[in-house]
Amino acid sequence: MIGTTTATSFLRTRVGGFPKAFWVLFGGTLVNRLGTMVEPFIGVYLTQARGMSLAAAGLVMAVFGVGSLMSQLVAGWLTDRLGRRATLTGGMVATAVMMILLGYSTSLPAIVAVMGVLGLVVDAYRPASQALVADLIAPGDRSRAFGMLFWAVNLGFAIAMVAGGWLAQSGFLWLFWIDAITSVIFGVLVWRAVPETRPQRGTAPGGFRDVIRDRLMMAYVAISLIFTFVYLQAYTTLPLAITGQGLSTAAYGVAMSVNGVLIVVVQPLVSHWLARRDPSRAMAAGMVIVGIGYALTAFVSTAAGYAATVVVWTLGEITTAGMAGALVATLAPPHLRGRYNGVYGFAWSGGGLLAPLIGTRLLAVSEGTLWFTVGALAVFAGACQLAIAPAIRRRAARPHHDPAHPAPPTGPDDTSTLTGTTSPDDVAVPAKAT
Repeated sequence: MIGTTTATSFLRTRVGGFPKAFWVLFGGTLVNRLGTMVEPFIGVYLTQARGMSLAAAGLVMAVFGVGSLMSQLVAGWLTDRLGRRATLTGGMVATAVMMILLGYSTSLPAIVAVMGVLGLVVDAYRPASQALVADLIAPGDRSRAFGMLFWAVNLGFAIAMVAGGWLAQSGFLWLFWIDAITSVIFGVLVWRAVPETRPQRGTAPGGFRDVIRDRLMMAYVAISLIFTFVYLQAYTTLPLAITGQGLSTAAYGVAMSVNGVLIVVVQPLVSHWLARRDPSRAMAAGMVIVGIGYALTAFVSTAAGYAATVVVWTLGEITTAGMAGALVATLAPPHLRGRYNGVYGFAWSGGGLLAPLIGTRLLAVSEGTLWFTVGALAVFAGACQLAIAPAIRRRAARPHHDPAHPAPPTGPDDTSTLTGTTSPDDVAVPAKAT
């Protein structure tokens, strides 16, 4: 009886207290990521199933990247303009249509066109999903809620990678249909079971100019761009570094499987503890740990060594999980949450484009140059996050910032200042667009 009570209390502190609409979003996200089978294998599909050269496949994926870069801004605008539910559902349905079209496209022009549109819609759900969580969840629970979504994404993706690799042997068309069906399921779930949470249109006008004028937000976006560039080396230069040591691609797969296992097992255990920490400090600590993990990569050359460094930077990734979304929710006025999340997503997409472009050039110099550089950049990003932390706490402490979820009373630490962060403009409400 005591054991049952303890287990119930354990679960309640980690996954309890969220509204039904959040769990619908959580379930839809998990289903969607379980079906994410096309993106990881798109390069293999283009070269093997469609017989494209590496240059042609690179062109197609570059078009996809440009579409993905712009999607966050477009989706952010739609999230505030049309609503969270309509944007998410529309993006998922459009993704399903593009997946089917791509699966049956055979000519290069058709594939390029479809991939461009797919890049524009496949991640359009992100600003809407982030805004929904901020609308539905009180500030004190947001980092835990975003952490739950992070866990769902990683669990679903890990299973999809294994299932996708197996299904691809029977024909790539299976991947397109499964991706399309799970996208539709996600969209329908949100449309049917999640209420629209967008503030009434016209009560508080604004636009992207408000986001750009928000110096605190733009500082956070710049920090996020740097950290994204660092973090995504795991998916761009790390496999090149491992195979460059004479190891097989299987060694990279084993090392990255450690990342997935740790996230699935450890993240739910520490999410409640992390949720009680200051988001900026937790984010900064995670960035530094990631930096240390990458810097240590310069000293290893075996599969076990690479797996050990993955353990280190994965612990940093877990520490940052949920904090990024919570910070954007703190900075964004409710009526501009879509645009704020769109700009933040743009920074991640931008980091995704820069990671292979600059990372491969650093690797060409030497492995030490790459790993020490990105390690130092992660530590620098963490220091910058600490520098803006007092201004973020002051923004969060304003009781009128989010009438739906007023901030709790704050202690003396929330009014502390740092040199360079005391300007009123750094904490002022973004100016209204005229």
